[in-house]
Amino acid sequence: MKKIGLALGGGAVLGAAHIGVLRALHEHNINVNYITGTSIGAFVASLVAFGKTWEEIENIASEIKWMDISGITLSKFALLTNEKLGELSIKHIGDKNIEDAMIPLAIIATDISNGEKIVLNKGSVATAIMASTCIPGIYKPIEFDGKMLVDGGIAENIPVKTVKEMGAKFVIAVDLNSSHTYQKPNNILDIILNSFHFLIQKTNKFQTRKASILLQPDLSKFNGSDTKQIQELIKKGYEDAIESFKKSFS
Repeated sequence: MKKIGLALGGGAVLGAAHIGVLRALHEHNINVNYITGTSIGAFVASLVAFGKTWEEIENIASEIKWMDISGITLSKFALLTNEKLGELSIKHIGDKNIEDAMIPLAIIATDISNGEKIVLNKGSVATAIMASTCIPGIYKPIEFDGKMLVDGGIAENIPVKTVKEMGAKFVIAVDLNSSHTYQKPNNILDIILNSFHFLIQKTNKFQTRKASILLQPDLSKFNGSDTKQIQELIKKGYEDAIESFKKSFS
């Protein structure tokens, strides 16, 4: 059997759809040998890599609210900090290093000084998650190894190339933004998220060309900031993944 890699893309709250994909993988007895994630995909990928089941991840996600993962900061670079998200990861997987993962894991961030992709495959999981989910303009950049890191979506939103470089020969990629309809913003968070995702949407198709299976759940009726949608997003991710797997593995 070819080594299977899973590449989970970014998409803020839309990332709950990843959990539905994990359920579909479980029901098809598809075991992942390598996993990568960007932004919210990094958080989900880390939980998977450290042995959490899709049910456990669903329970974690169902309790998350924006203010549970955000705090006010006095930084000149942003209004908020996502240190609480790092604390949440420590709560559920411990204060671990990436190299301790049960499944080989890589997390994508961006060096905001030069736009370079930074592949985090060692060191603190919590710090890597914070860096990868650090949406510019919302969260304070993360200082790491002399670099100022922000959301990995700028450099590689769907890390297919990275998981192939880890050794995966068969890659399942999840793109949360391809079928997403952007609604009229209700607040500044929606404005920043929409702007950010407009930018990365154009690069996603190039990043996913070498995926063996590309899952693009239809998330057109959802927005990227409302945590009340989490259960519906999980259900939609599951339904669309099941349909795709029927075609691919029948």
